[in-house]
Amino acid sequence: MKKNYGKKGPFKGQQTSHANEGEVRAKKHLGQHFLKDENVASKIAETLSYSGYEHVLEIGPGMGVLTKYLLKKETDVHVIEIDTESVAYLQEHYPPLRGKIHEKDFLKYDTREVFGKDQFAIIGNFPYNISSQIVFKMLELRDQIPEFSGMFQKEVAQRICEKEGSKTYGILSVLVQAFYEAKYLFTVPPSVFNPPPKVDSGVLRLTRKEDFSLPCDEKLFFKVVKTAFQQRRKTLRNSLKTFDLPQDIKEDSIFGLRPEQLSTARFIELTQKIEPHAV
Repeated sequence: MKKNYGKKGPFKGQQTSHANEGEVRAKKHLGQHFLKDENVASKIAETLSYSGYEHVLEIGPGMGVLTKYLLKKETDVHVIEIDTESVAYLQEHYPPLRGKIHEKDFLKYDTREVFGKDQFAIIGNFPYNISSQIVFKMLELRDQIPEFSGMFQKEVAQRICEKEGSKTYGILSVLVQAFYEAKYLFTVPPSVFNPPPKVDSGVLRLTRKEDFSLPCDEKLFFKVVKTAFQQRRKTLRNSLKTFDLPQDIKEDSIFGLRPEQLSTARFIELTQKIEPHAV
């Protein structure tokens, strides 16, 4: 299980951290930080209910510190890992994963190759530099993902779970909470990683709502939320100018608010007001 921080890709002259014989080296040029605390790994494994689906996909297992606890559950475990050295380690040390280790980039991977149309949960110690992108892809797959849990940079995990009225409340908060119940679970200190990062991590759980369909056009909802927060200090009347709405619509009091003042429900209401006039 690993974390990636900072820049992507290898750079000449950068070093790797020390690893015991037979272990995967945490490569500095990839910004890898391996979780070494068994208690934390066990706690993360317990964040899923393992109910209502048969498959679990772990993103970025590294040396399998979380994987070993997932394999104890009565579930079909698959892992996706882009680091070749980690893949080789998992193949050697985790025979139950035979045929279930996918050496792919999750962001570019078509999960239907493995799961078809089946429901599956996602869990992992997510690379910081792509953690938001992982969440956006999860939202695209929401019809198949009833549960999602794992570790992020603390500030990102808190932002996803934040409610309206906060300066950290934003696009991820609204879009995730439109379809999922989001709960921040616990904070993880840098000391449980090798090498330790410079920031705290946070573990969250997302549970899909029983009714996760929206009473408005979903593509328009995404567009309204993203456009509104691109100029979050402006009122919606100004930040949504590109929608070219009739003046009488913009006189509605909701357009006098800033995006951080709107709950997910009110963003749905806003989308419903815009929908008849959207091109």
